[in-house]
Amino acid sequence: MQYVPHMSQPLKAARTPRTNRTNSSGAGGNGTRRATAQRLAMRRKLASAAMELFATQGYEATTVDEIAARAGVARRTFFRHFRSKEEAIFPDHDDTLVRAADVLDAAPPHEHPLDTVCRGIKEVMRMYAASPAVSVERYHLTREVPALREREIASVARYERLFTRYLLGHFDEGAHHDGDDDPLLAEVAASAVVTAHNHVLRRWLRAGGVGDVEAQLDHAFDIVRQAFGTGIGAGRPLPGRPAATVSAKSGEEDVVVMVARTDAPLDEVMRTIERALKR
Repeated sequence: MQYVPHMSQPLKAARTPRTNRTNSSGAGGNGTRRATAQRLAMRRKLASAAMELFATQGYEATTVDEIAARAGVARRTFFRHFRSKEEAIFPDHDDTLVRAADVLDAAPPHEHPLDTVCRGIKEVMRMYAASPAVSVERYHLTREVPALREREIASVARYERLFTRYLLGHFDEGAHHDGDDDPLLAEVAASAVVTAHNHVLRRWLRAGGVGDVEAQLDHAFDIVRQAFGTGIGAGRPLPGRPAATVSAKSGEEDVVVMVARTDAPLDEVMRTIERALKR
């Protein structure tokens, strides 16, 4: 399902603050990528050790020292990567949050921000889908251990804040006035995208991590677009996207006036015309 949302205010570049970002070109970039890969490998090793111990002897009975010993590293190495044993069960969230933010930062100017958010959260789903067996085991653990479930909820909240800030960043503060529901829709839409993702993810995990989870996610996003995509900025032009209206009648026929930016993708223009003619 396609749609043509509109906004009256110029889009602002919604940038998420970044820290410790290093140019990835050249020898220095290779070193940075290697260090990042090594860091993530160690985090996953510690997480695997933690999950094994949680599953065999229970969460409460497992200590940080035991996790470090199972992973073959010192206690101080554990704390260089995680602040607590419950944090160790989610080794990839920090990096995935950065990748999701990168998707938002690199969004093409013609793309509707809700589409961008949907693409961003796919990075989260891909993180889980990369290791289905581990993700399923972690899902069962988080259902059984309240502390792990709370940690998971906190991780989800970080994504929701990221996407909400991005959507709200496309509305000029001066445009927030009585009767303007766009900021409300932006927040609700961000929550809906996260909720749709979590619903599909839980269903996939309960099924043992089997099935085309991205296709299921795309279907869920279509539902979110139907509910919110046409509501944000309805009736107002959105830079970078075509707009079409039935403006007048000439004799027995409707006259359709089409207005589009020169950088609007041709397929978007054609779909917009098609929808307008079907009204």
